[in-house]
Amino acid sequence: MKFSTFTVCSLILCSVPFLSAQSTTKKAKKVTKKGQAASTAKLSVPSTPPLPGILNDGKKVILAQDIDYPPYTGIDESLNLSGFGVDFAKGLEEVCDLDVVVIQASWGDCWSNKIGVGLSTGYYHGCTTYTNTRGIRNRYLEFSAPILADNKPAGILTRLEGGVPVVDGASSLEGVKVGDVLGWAPTSDVLVTSTNLCTMEKFTGFTMILPEVDGNDAALKMLLDGDVDALWIYADQAEDYASACANDPNQVWDCSLWSKFKTDFAYVQTGIYDYMNSGTTLAISKLGSGLASSLDPCIEAFIKTKSYKDLCVEYDLESSCFENEFFDTVGDAVTSPTKLATKELTTACSDGYCPCP
Repeated sequence: MKFSTFTVCSLILCSVPFLSAQSTTKKAKKVTKKGQAASTAKLSVPSTPPLPGILNDGKKVILAQDIDYPPYTGIDESLNLSGFGVDFAKGLEEVCDLDVVVIQASWGDCWSNKIGVGLSTGYYHGCTTYTNTRGIRNRYLEFSAPILADNKPAGILTRLEGGVPVVDGASSLEGVKVGDVLGWAPTSDVLVTSTNLCTMEKFTGFTMILPEVDGNDAALKMLLDGDVDALWIYADQAEDYASACANDPNQVWDCSLWSKFKTDFAYVQTGIYDYMNSGTTLAISKLGSGLASSLDPCIEAFIKTKSYKDLCVEYDLESSCFENEFFDTVGDAVTSPTKLATKELTTACSDGYCPCP
């Protein structure tokens, strides 16, 4: 059976260079100072690689995300994809000559303790809003530049029995069964490299247990069912999910589980940053794809705009955003307990954040 060049390129990922922010110009308007517009050039890029079954005019970038990671991903009242990640991705069109398409996909097709089938076989160019972690991810993936600062500290959850943590903050985790959220950061391999922020010593001697399916619900259920006594997870995950459930119990995650935060489970470690290389990124892609080095100039350009600042305000992420000239100088903001080292906490377990014993 004979194939034309077009047919072959439609079936496999062809070796065509990814985006490069160089060369030709196209006039556009860009705000350079408050209230003042100046003429500048959009970044024009070479043809993007073909993807199986996708017609591409050479300017299209297809990114994927799931809908259960607020405020970075979600769906709006019109049932369209929404979130900081989507809006930032589309914002690249303001500064680069690109056609950015964001589609819904399972996180597991992007990453699930190894590269997912969506990235490895080219369902799309990349997946949005992943933390650039140390360890295993970097052996499969390349990361774009971050779109937020170091905004996603890790933490450790445990059950509360009679208001007392089953594992306290001073524990080295020796002999403890620790669960991990499959497919999400922080990844299971980096806990051993992280520091207990009560004792300032490394965690050691634990057994890591992975759930059978991806996602936060499965991991939390392991903890509540007693299959594990600690859970390695984002330090803000419980508050994000529980507070969303309090406003509206109809979420894509299980509110019957997350509503038990502060009564049945709480954090005994917070503010752990040593597992990451950088904060939330725009895109992960297959290692060697070249997507990161090509998108980075567009990311850098958009971060300098008023539109970026407006997105930070819209999604209440100002404290996590990279400040540019359009940010107003404000007084010191109250730091969330999720971002504080455990030894700095003044909260109680009943607040969801147990202090060091």
